[in-house]
Amino acid sequence: MTDGLGVWAYAITDQGGGANLSRLTGVAGATVRSVAASGFTVLVSDVDLAEFGEVALRRNLEDLAWLEEVARAHHHVIDAAIRLFPLLPTRLATVYSSTEAMAAALGRRREELRAALRRVGGRVEWGVKTYAAPVQAGGETARGEVGAGGAGLAYLKRRRAQLTASERSARAALAGARAVHEELSGRAAQARLVPPQSAQLSGNQMPMLLNTAYLLDASASDGFASAVADAATAHPELRLELTGPWPPYSFAGED
Repeated sequence: MTDGLGVWAYAITDQGGGANLSRLTGVAGATVRSVAASGFTVLVSDVDLAEFGEVALRRNLEDLAWLEEVARAHHHVIDAAIRLFPLLPTRLATVYSSTEAMAAALGRRREELRAALRRVGGRVEWGVKTYAAPVQAGGETARGEVGAGGAGLAYLKRRRAQLTASERSARAALAGARAVHEELSGRAAQARLVPPQSAQLSGNQMPMLLNTAYLLDASASDGFASAVADAATAHPELRLELTGPWPPYSFAGED
């Protein structure tokens, strides 16, 4: 891409052509508008290719502060628009050199995009992070109870008992996580496993066993949240963290 104005795409819909988006601002504070392209209505805004062109994007996406600001603006547009009509979110940093280039690119993927829009339109995404709860200490021999084998043997017995209890707890937590995922998947139109996050990203020091996304009809949200709460009560070996509802980011593309 050469410098000039390009087009940042937020979402695709087959509705919303008459929606007034003039008060909605997106990336770099630009006004959002709708554009007809290849049988779709696309929510877009203009961006300066000196900052958002292909070469500049590769550089700027390494800047975490820049990336966070842009991601928030991208999400703000999608989150506002999804309240008005069904849509298919586009991937972050989907930029075209012109509306004509965008229309040509969408035309090449028309059937794929229509199928994706049918799959996620009118639906929302909920996330559930499943952690292994801390193992409760217990069952250790008191300090004064050395026993016939001496202090060394007593220590080894205690250590072996601790490791056995830890292994049992880990197996129980993993089995519980699988059971919860199976239960919640049965309530969703689609479910997807996402790579577990590190403690640095999640902000939680407990081991993350599963990081899952669930696609649901918007009307099913209350029942799903209740099911997560019930699962947390039924599985004290786990800690469940529910987030959402979000636009269906995890289900917008192919597997």
